[in-house]
Amino acid sequence: MTMDLEKIEKLVKIIENSSLTEFTVKEGDLRITMSKLTHPPVIAGGVPVAPAVEVSAPAEEEGPAAKADEFELITSPIVGTFYSAPAPDVPAFVRVGDRIKNGQTVCILEAMKLMNEIQCEFDCEIEAVLVSNEQKVEYGQPLFRVKRL
Repeated sequence: MTMDLEKIEKLVKIIENSSLTEFTVKEGDLRITMSKLTHPPVIAGGVPVAPAVEVSAPAEEEGPAAKADEFELITSPIVGTFYSAPAPDVPAFVRVGDRIKNGQTVCILEAMKLMNEIQCEFDCEIEAVLVSNEQKVEYGQPLFRVKRL
């Protein structure tokens, strides 16, 4: 299930124009949590950055059917534009074959002029980058295929 961009924009305006500092809305199996920053962090080039969004891979299967070498996916937690690096002249956050640590940034997703750092919440190895730089992505769209370490 996806929430359309118009609804998300309305939710952002609600929090911007209110005294709320954080709220969560759930529609079906989609849950969006928004929080207001008092001083947004900035990366190189003076670009404002939203707080890091942690992404979890699908839950592992339990029992004999689960295999240690099966891949997992890091999916997009929001609708936005995928950026593999913090700036055009800087190397990508991750490449195929890289070993990633828990909490390491794997990409940036731009949504409504906010740069959201996407972090992995487990140690893994990047097996494939499934989207290209500056590609528009949907909520739940696979971004990376990874192998849990």
